[in-house]
Order: sequence, then C-alpha cells, then structure tokens
Amino acid sequence: MTNAGWETLSNQAIGAAGVVYFLALLVHLAEWASLRQPRAARTGAAGEPAGDVLVAVETGGESSQRTEFLGRLGVLLTVVAVAGHFVALLGRGMAADPNRVPWGNMYEFTVSGTFVVALMYLVLMRKYSLQWMAPIVLTFVTATLMVAVIWLHDEVAPLTEALNSYWLVIHVVSAVIATGAFTIGGILSIVYLVKLRRGEATSGPMARIPSLAVLDRTAYRIHAFAFPVWTFAVLITGPIWAHEAWSRYWNWDPKEVWAFITWVVYAAYLHARATAGWRGRNAAILACVGLATLWFNFIGINYFSTSSQHSYAGAETSVVRLPDADPSLITDGSARNLG
Repeated sequence: MTNAGWETLSNQAIGAAGVVYFLALLVHLAEWASLRQPRAARTGAAGEPAGDVLVAVETGGESSQRTEFLGRLGVLLTVVAVAGHFVALLGRGMAADPNRVPWGNMYEFTVSGTFVVALMYLVLMRKYSLQWMAPIVLTFVTATLMVAVIWLHDEVAPLTEALNSYWLVIHVVSAVIATGAFTIGGILSIVYLVKLRRGEATSGPMARIPSLAVLDRTAYRIHAFAFPVWTFAVLITGPIWAHEAWSRYWNWDPKEVWAFITWVVYAAYLHARATAGWRGRNAAILACVGLATLWFNFIGINYFSTSSQHSYAGAETSVVRLPDADPSLITDGSARNLG
C-alpha cells in the first residue's frame, strides 16, 4: 500500500471510529434512560388520579434485561471504535516516509491521547466497576476527536531532526499514558463533587454512580498510578531528551513550565491526601485543578504562547546558530523542535 493509501485509510478509520463512538454514546444514553423509573400515580381525595402522571409501569424483569442488553451493546461498540481508532494511528504512522510513530504534531498527539483515554476506560472498567462512566468518557472522546479533525488536522510529514529520536517513544508514551489516567481520575473527581452537591440517589441513572467513598478511593488510586508515570515523562525523559536536542536540560519552554506546574499540583494532591487527611471534597477540588492545568498545558498553551519549542505547540520558525560551528552552518530552528 502506498503512503497516500495509508493516509487515506487513517482518515477513514478515524472518521469511522468517531461515528462508532457516537453510536456507543447513544446506546449508553438509552441504557441510562431505561433506568428511569416512572412516577407512581398520585391519587386525589376521591381516589382519582391527580394530574397528568405516568401510570404504565414496566415490569422489573423486562427493564433489567433491556438495560443489560444496552450496556453490553454499548461496550461492544466502544471496543469496535477503539479498534478503528488504533487502525487510524497505525495508518498515520505507516503513511510517513520513512515510517514513524504517529506523534509528530498536535493532531496526532490528540488522536493518541483520546485513544489512551478510551482504552484505559475499557481496561479499568471491570476492575473498578466503571461502566457508569461510559456516557461521560464517550462524550469527552467524541468531542475531542471532532476538535482534532476539524481544527488540528495536518498532512502527514516526516519527523523533524530532534523528533527523530528513540526518546520520542519513551517520552511521549509515558506522557500519553499519564494524561489518559489523569483524565479518568479527574472525571471521577468531578462526578464526586456533583454527587456531593446533589446528594445520594436511590433510583434512576444517578443510582448507578458509586458512593462518595468509592469515588474518592478510586480517583485516588488512579491518580496514584498516573503520578509516577507523569514524573518519569516530565522530570526524567523530558530533560534528558531536551539536553540531547538543545544541549540544556531545562529551557523555560511554556510546555515544560506548565508540565512542571501540573506535576506540583498532583504532588500536592497525593501528599495532602496521604499525610494531612485531605479526603473527599478538598481532594476532589485539588484533583480538578490538576486536570485543568494538564489540559491547559495540552491545548491552551497553543493559543496563548508563540514561543514554545515543542513541535505540536505550533512554534514559530527561528534561526539558531550551531555552537562551535562554521558561521555558514545555520539550521532552521524548526528542525530543533522537541515533541
């Protein structure tokens, strides 16, 4: 297959994955709707029904079977969508000449990040009973993919000199895994705050959401997994790769600064929860702050900064003189961008 054929396959696969994600979202919303219990008919003083109320009540067995079927169908569609998502990433990498990993620009990094979020949801779904999160996760993945396809899409191009390094795989894989896990943990923290405000539900879709204690514990465990991975990406592989590409471990690049701010926030979250007893509301708020800094670093920097040297941040081209080199040896600064 030609490079153009692989690129076409990638574009078609990401479109198909987006459609299937949306179908899975609709199925899960129908699953939640099937959990709604009709109100019992209110009676007036003379025993007459009072007002326009629902009086037809579906039997519990039929409702349970339909809900179970819709849940299984939604998971199946999500698995199919994740498979198509993977094909899109594979085609993107195979379309380049030479073949490469699909992390060369913001579009590819966004597609990879949403893939990890969806995959991590499927992996953790059974272990932590996260089936109730399906509509939230699928809404996030579908919306982010739409943003990537409409506004971030770039043609396939070879990697720049600095990106063409084995550190690309090590650094970006760890960063993407941590981003996916932090996102899942952040969603749990947001749901915790919503449920804390609304109170416990005994029926309907909200009754599927675990107790506040379970939400708090699960969010903490996922954050505790993601933090060392993020540490490895931000404080170990990132500086090493920066030194290899720019001859400096730290460059005060906006992406570097905000990645470190994100690390500090999550370090404070884990430390406060473990030592100061910050559980529940305070911990959830701090986790949400961490999620905000994470995604601002991921997307917001692109719109508020023009000085980032990371290639997927859309840095402007500059001219850089090679150290200890002949004055005629000048290279385009874009070739030194770090992804």
